[in-house]
Amino acid sequence: MDQLALLFVLLLGAVVSVPVGDRFGLPAPVLMTLLGIVLAVLDFVPNVDIPPDLILPLLLPPLLYAAVRRTSWRQFASNVRPIFLLAVALVFVTTVCVAAVAHTIVPGLPIAAAVALGALVAPPDPVAATAVAGQLGLPRRLVSILEGEGLFNDVTAIVLYHVAIAAAVSGSFSPWQAGLDLVLSAVVAVAVGVALGWGANRLLDVLGDTTLQIGLTLLVPYASYVLAEEFHGSGVLAVLTTAMFLAEYATDPDDVLTRLAGHTFWDIIDTLVTGVAFGLIGLELHNAIRTASGRWGEMLGWAGVIVVVVVVVRLLWLLPATWLTQRLHARQDHLEDIPTNWRETLVMWWAGMRGVASVALALAVPLKTDDGGPFPDRDEIIFIAFGVIMATLVLQGLTLPWLVKRLDVQADSDREKEFEKELAVRAAKAAKQRLREIEAEEDLPEELSEQMLRRAFDIGLRISPDVGEDERREGHDQRVRRLKRVRRIQGEMLSAARHEVVAARSEPGADPEIVDRVLRHLDVRSLR
Repeated sequence: MDQLALLFVLLLGAVVSVPVGDRFGLPAPVLMTLLGIVLAVLDFVPNVDIPPDLILPLLLPPLLYAAVRRTSWRQFASNVRPIFLLAVALVFVTTVCVAAVAHTIVPGLPIAAAVALGALVAPPDPVAATAVAGQLGLPRRLVSILEGEGLFNDVTAIVLYHVAIAAAVSGSFSPWQAGLDLVLSAVVAVAVGVALGWGANRLLDVLGDTTLQIGLTLLVPYASYVLAEEFHGSGVLAVLTTAMFLAEYATDPDDVLTRLAGHTFWDIIDTLVTGVAFGLIGLELHNAIRTASGRWGEMLGWAGVIVVVVVVVRLLWLLPATWLTQRLHARQDHLEDIPTNWRETLVMWWAGMRGVASVALALAVPLKTDDGGPFPDRDEIIFIAFGVIMATLVLQGLTLPWLVKRLDVQADSDREKEFEKELAVRAAKAAKQRLREIEAEEDLPEELSEQMLRRAFDIGLRISPDVGEDERREGHDQRVRRLKRVRRIQGEMLSAARHEVVAARSEPGADPEIVDRVLRHLDVRSLR
């Protein structure tokens, strides 16, 4: 098996792991990691030959962009405090604690190298957390916190990592210079992200074509990451800024086809890249095993201690942080998305799995220092890092569904349905308001006006069937039944039309491009 065949195996596994995970209630990223581990121990499977400094630029930009599409700037701004406590403060605290313990238990490990180890194991993986949380039916507020933490903690961890690596390589460290580098990195990243977001937004308007617009959205995250890194900024923060800018300003409510196609495209990209990323984590296990060199007992002991530190620090931080946040918001009308009880806090704690960023940073530890000597305790750092990644990702990932079920932490479905119903009512009212404006401007026949009024109501009913309950209370039972019947008949008519058009594709002389264009129009019409 060569490298290309291995890539296809990972892509196939990424597709298959989703239904298998759904069938057995297991997270797809964890299944892909297990697949990678199995492949790594097979003799005929080659070692992965990807330069470590390319792992983050290749995998993180599309994953971060896909994740941001599920959130919004407003959601982040309203939850800035809990996100800061987790994505910045907790990363700092975890880094310090891991560095202190590692410096103590690993003989001869310099403090700078220990800080690098702490930084690379500190950030929970954004992809693993959101993928696992999304499959478990957790309350939306918990998913929002995990998404926010996962999106921004890599920024803090990567900056700390680079500062620690520079200190270990050069042998010198300046706290003031490190702080200045952190601030400049953030400023440059935000500037690059906003500039590229603005430019991409203008270019999307110029392109016009759906295919070209979606293609541009695939290039933009990579461009944002690379350009920010070129100017010594945070590539991760730049991608997040660009994605949030486009999500806020590049959305045309009337561009139905681009939105539907873009949603499908990014779902595919997210599934495939996530599968490959976590498959690589399992495949890279051989690097960690190779570093043990007969010192299995000693190095496993160090890794076990650091795993305990990482897991315990997160719990000890979450408990008082959640309590403090609840107290601070007790007198406010609007509560941020925070855990509301100890059970939700425990789920938040156990969802802190490490993943792609930690693997890339571990493999990117330099081989030598500036004076030509070997990087201090590089083998030990890589082995301990992989121990933390495997323990948190596999152990926590496999047991998190059981913990969620055991603690009975579930989404507030009644609240979600109520909000969906509220949006459906607002949508129907907006349609009716526009109809009244048109009636004031144009002389509509009474029959047409009544028909359009029914269509306006149908808009809300399609979104949330519960909207019809209010109408029935007002004596509209008959109209609701008629609308449902019309919708069923219309669906069957459109189905017959699609079958006829698809059959025409095989007829002699039929132009497939024209057939596909007509079919696309029918597909869009079917969704209305």
